[in-house]
Amino acid sequence: MSFVKIPLLDGVLAGLMVSIGGAELLSCENRIAGAVLFSVALLAICYFGFNLYTGKVGFLLRSHSKAELSSTFLGLLGNLLGTLIAGLLIAAALPALREAALTACEKRLAQLPLQTLLRGFFCGVLMYTAVWIYREKKSISGIVFCIPVFILSGFEHSIADMFYFSAAGLYSVRSFVFILLVVLGNSLGGLCIPAVQALKGEQNI
Repeated sequence: MSFVKIPLLDGVLAGLMVSIGGAELLSCENRIAGAVLFSVALLAICYFGFNLYTGKVGFLLRSHSKAELSSTFLGLLGNLLGTLIAGLLIAAALPALREAALTACEKRLAQLPLQTLLRGFFCGVLMYTAVWIYREKKSISGIVFCIPVFILSGFEHSIADMFYFSAAGLYSVRSFVFILLVVLGNSLGGLCIPAVQALKGEQNI
């Protein structure tokens, strides 16, 4: 069964799935189990073909047509809308989760800007790796391992962070700048491996 692709709507759905993963992570007492179970978000996104910015930006070197660029950045807008809506709804349904999200966001805002950028970069590398393995090797192993690695390492995923700030009810200039830094870091990280491969003349990026 095939689905009509609408980049903005598919981005909203990807944001919804990441929000569910984020809610699970905030609620789970065992950090390792929470990190592993968060993988359900990217698994669903890949299987359904939803539009997740961090899963697509690294492939823009392969296909950087106007249509692909538009789809990727409409996906980012959809991701923002999806996490905003889901964050509000989940926090209303689970009040205790709002407190957990607030604590997580306050820790994030205490980071230095360079730390935030670098944490976003390394998450971007892992996100590209996970999706590349899924696409090219038809395997979910990259998802199952890369997602827990970025979470347990303390790296920053921009779409998950959008959910945390929405659930916490933190809407400020500092929050906005933080998210922008993570988006930039995720983008640079996602483009890192394909850029190096392109410089080496490799085609399989």
